[in-house]
Amino acid sequence: MIADMAVTDEAILKIKAMIVSGELRPGDRLEPEKELSERLGLSRSSLREAVKALEVIRVLDVRRGDGTYVTSLEPTLLLEAMSFVVDLHSDQSVLEIFAVRRILEPATSALAAQHAEPDDLAHLHDLLDGVDAESDIETLVAHDLDFHRGIAAAAGNTYLASLLESMSSHTVRARIWRGITQEDATGRTIAEHGAILAALEQHDHELARALTLTHIAGVENWLRAAL
Repeated sequence: MIADMAVTDEAILKIKAMIVSGELRPGDRLEPEKELSERLGLSRSSLREAVKALEVIRVLDVRRGDGTYVTSLEPTLLLEAMSFVVDLHSDQSVLEIFAVRRILEPATSALAAQHAEPDDLAHLHDLLDGVDAESDIETLVAHDLDFHRGIAAAAGNTYLASLLESMSSHTVRARIWRGITQEDATGRTIAEHGAILAALEQHDHELARALTLTHIAGVENWLRAAL
């Protein structure tokens, strides 16, 4: 079994090398299995297993009756596997996710303060206008996700935005829990989001960074106590 895994790993590395070198580009069709296995010095079975593994992590797209293609390799696609893995973790692991968010989201807000376009800021305003003290928990959670997603998009870094997106769904339960059990969660969240948006509009990256850190740390501290 270990030997089979090693051979499959070798096959994965060889296909990866073809992509990294540019021999295979996004959207390209791989050679038929027989020709490709012979050219790479691989058995057809190891190549087949490698293709299956790369299909799971969205590097390859196997189209039955048509062939195997390299996907777009867009970060949103490639990070789907990470999203799936984190979904399997326990509630305690959410704390570690928040620790990562505490590192990444302040930096994202700082970038957004420098790069946000008027349309980005207008979108964030619309999101903020869509909630108030009477909003229910589901509306607040949707707003919270969309607001942070909007900041990540405004930052102008697709990989960073995709990484944060891959972690967002895993904290939904924590956000709902917070909304149900913590007094005035809605009002506090709206006020904190409003302050962050004001910093973005002023293009004050350090203030945006500090306010976002406070916002994320506040949720993290509450979650730590709740768990």
